[in-house]
Amino acid sequence: MSPIELALPITPRARLDVVDVRARTAEVHGDAAQAYRHWFCASEHSTAGFLPQSLAARLIARFGSVGPYLDVFRTVFPEGAGYRHDQLELRDELAPEQKAVEPTNADSHLAFMGGGIRACIVGDAQRPAPIYFVDFDGVYKGVPRRRTARVVGYDQEVEVARVTLSVPVSTHSIDAVNLRESRVGFFDEVSELVRMHGVTKGRVRCELATNEQFASLTVNEYETLLMKHDLAEVLQNPLRFAREKVRHAWNDPRAVPAKAIGYAQYDLVRAINQLLDSLGLHTSRIEKLVARSLEAPASRFLRMRRSIDLLVSDARSEGRGELVQGQYQSPILVQWRPARNEVRRIDVVLTRFE
Repeated sequence: MSPIELALPITPRARLDVVDVRARTAEVHGDAAQAYRHWFCASEHSTAGFLPQSLAARLIARFGSVGPYLDVFRTVFPEGAGYRHDQLELRDELAPEQKAVEPTNADSHLAFMGGGIRACIVGDAQRPAPIYFVDFDGVYKGVPRRRTARVVGYDQEVEVARVTLSVPVSTHSIDAVNLRESRVGFFDEVSELVRMHGVTKGRVRCELATNEQFASLTVNEYETLLMKHDLAEVLQNPLRFAREKVRHAWNDPRAVPAKAIGYAQYDLVRAINQLLDSLGLHTSRIEKLVARSLEAPASRFLRMRRSIDLLVSDARSEGRGELVQGQYQSPILVQWRPARNEVRRIDVVLTRFE
C-alpha cells in the first residue's frame, strides 16, 4: 500500500487552540488514513504545530489534559510584554501596509519554541490517543487564522542516505543561525540530497552530533528582532518577560485592577511549579530559581530539542520530492555557548516512506 498524503484545514476557535488531528482527519477524510501504521504530521506555521505523543500522554496522565502545561508557557511568555519583535516600527522588512495588519505575536513564537511544540512529528496511527495540533496564535483581532496540517500515512520508512554537515557559527555565546539561508548552505545541501536520491515521500531527520553541547535545533520564523533580541534574552533568562509583565503591573497599578498585581506574581510562581512538576523535576529547583532572581539555564528550563524533522513531499510537483517549509518557516540552530572552531555539526538522515 503506497503512502497517502492528506491536507487538513483547521480553523482555530481561540488564540490558544488545541485540535485533535486524529479526530479532524476522520471528520474531513473519513477512514482514508486509518489502515496505516504511522502518520507523519507536518505544520507549515511558525506559531502552530504538534505536541509529541509521548509528552501529551504524560501530561494527560498527570493533569487530565494538556491545558495546564500550555498555560505555563503563556504565563512565562505573556502577550504584550515588551518584545522587540512586536515593535513593528523597527521591522524594516515589512512594508507600511504590512505593518498595519502584522500580528504582534512574539509571545506565540517563544511559547512554540520553549514549549517543545514541533513543526513535524511521527505519530503512531494505531495508538488510540489523540495527536494534538497546538496553535498559540489562532485568532487575531477576532479573526481566525488560516491553518493547514499535512498528514502522511505510511507503514514503514527505509533509510536512504546519511551524512554529517558542518554549519558555521559566530563567536557569540548566544546566537541563532538560519539554516535556510543560502550563504549557510545547509538547506541547499539537504535539498540536493533529496533530489539526488529521488525521494518523493519521506522525511529528513536533523540531529546535533553527539559531541555538540549547549545548542538546539528548532523550526520557526527567522526574524532578526525575534531571534537576535527576544530569543537571546530568553536564553539568558527564561523568565525575563514574565517578570517584565509583573513589573509593569506593579509600576502602573492604575492600568490593572488591584488584585491583578498579586495574581500576576502568583501566576508566575505557580507556572514555574507546574512546569517543573510536568517535566518531573524536583520541586526544590523552584527555590534555586527564586534565589537566583528567577534565572535558570535555558537548556534545563525550556524544552528546546537537539533534533528536528522535515517533510519530503511531491504534493506540489508530482514525482519530484522537495523539502516542505512554510513561507515563514526556517530550520534554526540556536546556541547559548560558543562552539569550538566556530562550527557545529549536524547529522542528517534521509528516509523514504513506504
